[in-house]
Amino acid sequence: MNRNLIIISLVILAVATRLLPHPPNVAPITGIALFAGHRFGDKRLAFIIPILCMFISDIFLGFHSTLPFVYVAFIAISFLGIYSKNINNSTILTSSTIFFLLTNFGVWLLGYPNTIAGFISCYTLALPFFVNTIIGDLFFTHSLNYSFSKVEKRYPELAINN
Repeated sequence: MNRNLIIISLVILAVATRLLPHPPNVAPITGIALFAGHRFGDKRLAFIIPILCMFISDIFLGFHSTLPFVYVAFIAISFLGIYSKNINNSTILTSSTIFFLLTNFGVWLLGYPNTIAGFISCYTLALPFFVNTIIGDLFFTHSLNYSFSKVEKRYPELAINN
């Protein structure tokens, strides 16, 4: 079993789940950012993989003005994965919150009146998407970590010493 094969599989999974019909904000990118930051010895992959997944799928889905905020959110989440001692529900909820705060700041800045009322309206209307984000992040992060743990048990040479 080759570690690179697992990385390529992650990219394919992420791109596919973004391109297939799914509830809004239920996607594996946060899970992949946390997973790559925590599990891969080459920490550059923690930044490259989620951004690559987003970029490839954005080619098909389209680019929009708030994408820089989305990409910055995933870079921040990758840092969280790198510096977390372990990935647990608290870490996942923190990353969901980072994504919510940063991306909706971009939505407010570029799509709402830049007033307190516009700010409150933007974040209030985004709350249902935040729930979906949390559900997706919990599901995909735990699925990735569980699956990779099983693969590491079967193929111990894939395990790294953090």
